[in-house]
Amino acid sequence: MTSAVSIRKAEHDDARRLATIGYLAWETSILPLLTETPGMRASEQRRLAAAVHETLERIIVAEVDGVVVGWCSRARGRSYIPFLFVAPEFQNHGIGRLLLARMEAMLELEGADRVHLETPADNVRAVRFYEHQGYRILALRPDGRPDHQPFMSVRLEKLLHPFMGQVTDTE
Repeated sequence: MTSAVSIRKAEHDDARRLATIGYLAWETSILPLLTETPGMRASEQRRLAAAVHETLERIIVAEVDGVVVGWCSRARGRSYIPFLFVAPEFQNHGIGRLLLARMEAMLELEGADRVHLETPADNVRAVRFYEHQGYRILALRPDGRPDHQPFMSVRLEKLLHPFMGQVTDTE
């Protein structure tokens, strides 16, 4: 990929595209780990659309040539990243790394000294990605929602380096 990636806050008009990216990423990386049941895909589409709607003001997006290709969100009031998705055709180009680094920098500026996230344990590619970004595994726990079968989830943590000094406005 030779085009520049820009990162910005999500806007209301991005919502449908963000839910689509989340679903396509889920479909290619998480669905193969599950036993598909009737209605599972539609349920996941609704869940992701609701998640985008509920967290839109805490989402940053990555754009390539003016097209949103990935997004990352944070939880309200804590240093937790519930969602990081990159459109499958744009994966392995550093976009996820850029989104994650920007979200971590935002958390550091707010004084956070660590950040947490979770991913399915069987999604080895995601676990390795996070480990390469400096995250360490804290715990393995059962996960799953009523409309999906249970699976194991990995909770990861990364120590941050919050800015603790004074900001001065001198020349």
